[in-house]
Amino acid sequence: MSQVTLYLDDETDALMRAQAQAAGVSDSRWVADLIRDAAEQRWPAQVIGLAGSFADFPLREDAPPPAADVSRAGF
Repeated sequence: MSQVTLYLDDETDALMRAQAQAAGVSDSRWVADLIRDAAEQRWPAQVIGLAGSFADFPLREDAPPPAADVSRAGF
């Protein structure tokens, strides 16, 4: 397990300690959870909530066949 040193001003330190205590975890656990949540690559809940909400959205299987290519002008 690695160790990281954080330099926090007094106000920020007090906020961190209060939040960690309110969450019932250590300061280190609180900071680690915050970093993990911020670094995790996931879709926001608002975006996930949109899934399936567009009844007329064409899916790949429903897409019409591609149009025939048109002849190109020569140079």
